[in-house]
Amino acid sequence: MVSFAAFPADGEGPIYLRIVRFVRAGVAAGTIVDGDEMPSRRVVSALLGVNPNTVQKAYRLLEDEGLIVSRSGAKSYASVTPETVEAVRRKLQAEEVSRVVSALRRSGMEKAAALEQISRLWDEDEQEGGEKS
Repeated sequence: MVSFAAFPADGEGPIYLRIVRFVRAGVAAGTIVDGDEMPSRRVVSALLGVNPNTVQKAYRLLEDEGLIVSRSGAKSYASVTPETVEAVRRKLQAEEVSRVVSALRRSGMEKAAALEQISRLWDEDEQEGGEKS
């Protein structure tokens, strides 16, 4: 069963999109795998303290993306292939990089300086045993 226990209480954007991002992140990280049962919409609604229609909207988007499969009156399950995982990872990475680029631009940083700083921090992180990507 997919757990929403680690769902961040605070975040940016509408809650239904945060639910979608949470599931995408789980797929990308491998904590949500093919066949994992999704909690019911009512359970997620109660856990997060949101309207069940909000969760329904998130689940519908996840269904449209092919990340979950739901049948009327039945449980929902993750529908994840290796290709899906890679596509979700690429999409999440692009979104994260876009946020960083926007923040650096707003701060007035030039592209060359930003690339230099990113390269330095990347190398420092590897030296300190950080994860390689």
